[in-house]
Amino acid sequence: MKRGFYTIMAAQFFSSLADNALLVAAIAFLRQLNEAAWMTPALKQSFVVSYVLLAPIVGAFADSMPKGRVMLITNGIKIVGCTLMLLSLHPLLAYAVVGLGAAAYSPAKYGILTELLPPEQLVVANGWIEGTTVGSIILGVLLGGALVSPRVSTALLGFDLPMIDTGINTPPEAAIAIIMFAYAIAAVFNWYIPDTGVDHRPPSRNPVALVREFAHCVSLLWRDKLGQISLATTTLFWGAGATLQFIVIDWAARNLGFNLSQASYLQGVVAVGIAIGAVLAARIVTLRDSVRVLPMGVAMGFVVIAMTLVTQLPVAIALMIAVGALAGFFVVPMNALLQHRGHVLMGAGHSIAVQNFNENIGILIMVGLYALMVRSGISVNVAIVLFGLFVSSTMALVMLLHRRNQSRSDLLHLIGAQKPEGGHGH
Repeated sequence: MKRGFYTIMAAQFFSSLADNALLVAAIAFLRQLNEAAWMTPALKQSFVVSYVLLAPIVGAFADSMPKGRVMLITNGIKIVGCTLMLLSLHPLLAYAVVGLGAAAYSPAKYGILTELLPPEQLVVANGWIEGTTVGSIILGVLLGGALVSPRVSTALLGFDLPMIDTGINTPPEAAIAIIMFAYAIAAVFNWYIPDTGVDHRPPSRNPVALVREFAHCVSLLWRDKLGQISLATTTLFWGAGATLQFIVIDWAARNLGFNLSQASYLQGVVAVGIAIGAVLAARIVTLRDSVRVLPMGVAMGFVVIAMTLVTQLPVAIALMIAVGALAGFFVVPMNALLQHRGHVLMGAGHSIAVQNFNENIGILIMVGLYALMVRSGISVNVAIVLFGLFVSSTMALVMLLHRRNQSRSDLLHLIGAQKPEGGHGH
């Protein structure tokens, strides 16, 4: 791997660490304000709505300048969001500002991989990036849980700067102040990300042209026989993963008697499993074999349903690791395949923006449905069963679609193929 790849990994680690710690701190903020229970999953919706609304713009923005500079600018937007939360803006609104930064950060983060590395290294690179991201999720939720715990928050609030009134008087505020340091560290690494030498064209200033171009890119990727399979899979994975974050919190409270800080540690356990699956996939799955991991998605849905039977912590830990490992093993090859097809069809920044658009529509829908379940009083165990059945049945439908595609054409030549007729390179 080129040395610049490790700088990208470090920047991604600290930025993602802060994102995940901030989610726990924002949940603690909502509880401090005695907001309704449905607002907790709504936090995720406020974060991802920018991914959907700004998708036509962020891809062009990521392709308009060196991607290290894009990551630096968007990381600064995340720091602004934290500052607004400290200034008493409602957590849903302040977290939406952080989501705005994340939406523009993502196309640059993934797009630079296809600029920096050859196609044969993409699965390995994705394994490392996903492994690093999952490591940051593990440590992020653990950090967030620790920062809002009574012992640590008391120590933080007991620390005063002489002659300065910081205005930080509650555990969530103290947690956010620490989280901002992680974003600052990420910004330092952003500064040292190398320019890949790819020619960057300025984006069109005409919003209608941007939307039309983006719509063409969405259509192009969904019509592609391999693009549609990988896009459907990653859309389901991210929607399911985001929903599972909140299901685990509610499930741990009901079945295990855990508070927010303790439940966040269980989220970290799921992420450990994802890291294991991601590393295994990077070692044993090639780009050409990527579609063979689809059955793992069906299995994941049934393992999730088994959560309803668990009341003991050791069994819960084993199950969380199993869910995560299945998820990590099937998403890493699918992500690499999607990036490769997107890069061949339309260019790195545009393809990642299309991916984010679809994946975050999945998050909005699935987390929104879970928020409605919570608001209507459906028990967490019933919600888990419905969730697991939805994941397994949807993945089974994707497998059937892929089988139908295979019967109509030989797909193997598409992996590593040159730009097809009708494709537009940007």
